[in-house]
Amino acid sequence: MLTRISLVLPVYNEQAVLPLVLPRLAELVDQLPAPTEVIFVNDGSRDATRAILAEAARQYSWLRVVDFSRNFGQQLAITAGLDLAQGDAVVVMDADLQDPPEVVLQMVEQYQAGYDVVYAQRLERHGETWLKKLTATAFYRLMTTFVNRDLPENVSDFRLMSRPVIDALRHLREQHRFMRGLVTWLGFRQTAVQFVRPARAAGETKYSFIKLTALAWQAVVSFSNWPLRAALPVGGGLAALGVLTTMVAGVMWLNGAGSGLAIIAGLQLLLSGATLTAIGVLGDYLGRMYDEVRGRPLYVVRELINFRPEDVKSAERAVLPANSAAPATLRAVPRDEWRQAS
Repeated sequence: MLTRISLVLPVYNEQAVLPLVLPRLAELVDQLPAPTEVIFVNDGSRDATRAILAEAARQYSWLRVVDFSRNFGQQLAITAGLDLAQGDAVVVMDADLQDPPEVVLQMVEQYQAGYDVVYAQRLERHGETWLKKLTATAFYRLMTTFVNRDLPENVSDFRLMSRPVIDALRHLREQHRFMRGLVTWLGFRQTAVQFVRPARAAGETKYSFIKLTALAWQAVVSFSNWPLRAALPVGGGLAALGVLTTMVAGVMWLNGAGSGLAIIAGLQLLLSGATLTAIGVLGDYLGRMYDEVRGRPLYVVRELINFRPEDVKSAERAVLPANSAAPATLRAVPRDEWRQAS
């Protein structure tokens, strides 16, 4: 039985779009077949995002706010929302309305049909340049090649997960996280609902080309040791090239065609660059291992707004002391019950 539903939305500097998304979420909450909570995780926004959400929490009793002490990144914001979500089914979605709230109704139908993970798969991407679409295609090709061949293409973090999936995810506490890869790695019964992705309702995307590249690299090194193994064939090939170039330079010198110093200098630069690249890859893996050994909290919560004390208490032993540096402040509003679906 579906007794409770949670929606998790990470936000960072989204003051422009929040006035548009909140009414849409209110309509969705009324249509869902079970009591619903909506958890916004404010990932260290520097604009009026927190103020808007705090005011909305006074208006909507189903709205919760997790306020980070600083920016920890989208993947950790999603983690915090999942840690505190109380629903039997939990939906992760963006707040820019490129993840249409109405698609959640289709996800719930598939959940009730017996699926543990229901992901939203994009058929079209409106409002994006050809370069953005090209880099997105390259990203998914990279993910299926080096991360997990079962990772579905044209799928973001917009998905519904059952309580068993959420409980399993809460046991995976690595610092450098790629959430959609973790969900795929867990297995469980999965299916897709397809939709046409609209353009952003307002504001600007927070995923630049550099951030998308960083996310891709994080995903690869989190799920594969291929970059480490690649150093061996690359090094062997360059060594063979070095031997060949040395022989060519020797023949040129014997024939009086020059010393070949330019060739040797160029080859030395190539070999030095390859060596430093390999050392850098190894250093990145070691740095990630060091982050895990230090065991620092994944995120720090500054304030929780509109959470019920019993909900936080149920997660306190597993979540707050272990994964946030200090207990968060609870600030209740008059209406502290979840909004019932009509």
